[in-house]
Amino acid sequence: MKPLAYRMRPTNLDEVVGQRHLIGPGKIIRRMVEARLLSSMILYGPPGIGKTSIASAIAGSTKYAFRKLNAATDGKKQLQQVAEEGKMSGTVVLLLDEIHRLDKTKQDFLLPLLESGQIILIGATTENPYISISPAIRSRCQIFELKPLSTDDARALLIEKGNGDLRSTLNSLELAVLSTKQELQDKHQDDQKIIITQKEMADSIQMKVQNFDASGDGHYDLVSAFQKSIRGSDTDAALHYLARLIESGDLVSICRRLAVIAYEDIGLADPAAAEHAIVAIQAAQMVGLPEARIPLANAVIELALSAKSNSAISAIDAALADIRNKKVDSIPANLKDAHYSGAKKLGHGVNYLYPHDYQNDWVAQQYLPNNLLHASYFAPKGNSKVEARYKATYQKLKQMQSDNLRNNH
Repeated sequence: MKPLAYRMRPTNLDEVVGQRHLIGPGKIIRRMVEARLLSSMILYGPPGIGKTSIASAIAGSTKYAFRKLNAATDGKKQLQQVAEEGKMSGTVVLLLDEIHRLDKTKQDFLLPLLESGQIILIGATTENPYISISPAIRSRCQIFELKPLSTDDARALLIEKGNGDLRSTLNSLELAVLSTKQELQDKHQDDQKIIITQKEMADSIQMKVQNFDASGDGHYDLVSAFQKSIRGSDTDAALHYLARLIESGDLVSICRRLAVIAYEDIGLADPAAAEHAIVAIQAAQMVGLPEARIPLANAVIELALSAKSNSAISAIDAALADIRNKKVDSIPANLKDAHYSGAKKLGHGVNYLYPHDYQNDWVAQQYLPNNLLHASYFAPKGNSKVEARYKATYQKLKQMQSDNLRNNH
């Protein structure tokens, strides 16, 4: 017997659960179907939330032939068969799963068929199509994002435990029914009505399904929300997203992102907090999950409540922009390496002033290339006592260097 999720697949739009923002009354996909003016589209979102169901419902509602292929496993031969069918019948709806894996050969074959309307393509993907799908295909398709089911779409237990994944929810429901039915058969009571309790349903689902995909949108959205919550000093939100990342078991991503946050978002405003974060990361890596959650929570709370500054990342990005966009002059001769025979003849290292030979270990001399003499990349904010101290020192030294340049030119 085929799985319940397969047997429950809708044959028209009215049978689709959820996605009201696309198929509800007056919404875009329903309007397209009712007007019989279908265009190719890409449906993207987490697994199990209705991409295939909507495609089959569109085909059922319009009475077009419906075929399903996988861009990763099906070849040009299968595409040609669908194309022939579209030629014979006028139009065929093709659900192309994992469309982000469509190679150039298949893409080149499909493009003219989409232009002619011989094939109405419904691409399905868990990847962000604006990143993972070629512009040639994207430009010929409407792009629709599907959402996980909400508690308004089905019973609270099934949705909360299934986390909006309808396929997982239906499969769990089937497991609950079949396991209960087996018990009744053992008692020769299989003709009786089967009643599934909330406890039996919860036992069948066991663990809440999480939409974790190390290379998909869900992963990047999660680490993005994690960083933005710490940057925004929302401790509770930061802990929430940390918990979701911990539940995914992806300790590597947590540690990497936390190290980035420590220096990108807190940085010079509180160097001690950034240092503490690195120590916490090392401890987390040493003990592993689940104990790693303890040092990670310490770090997240401290970073969320620390003063914030992005002056360091802004400074290096400004310097990189000059390197990438401007013609950069040679390194001043006095700074060039002089630790080899013949360097002096080239003028390398000549007239270099050794700062430690001077008062306060500082002496004015040119360090930047000629065309960047007056460049200023570091713009400290001074939001904390630490950064305010850096700011004062930077500005004082910058002024002294500027005065020296003015006096010597």
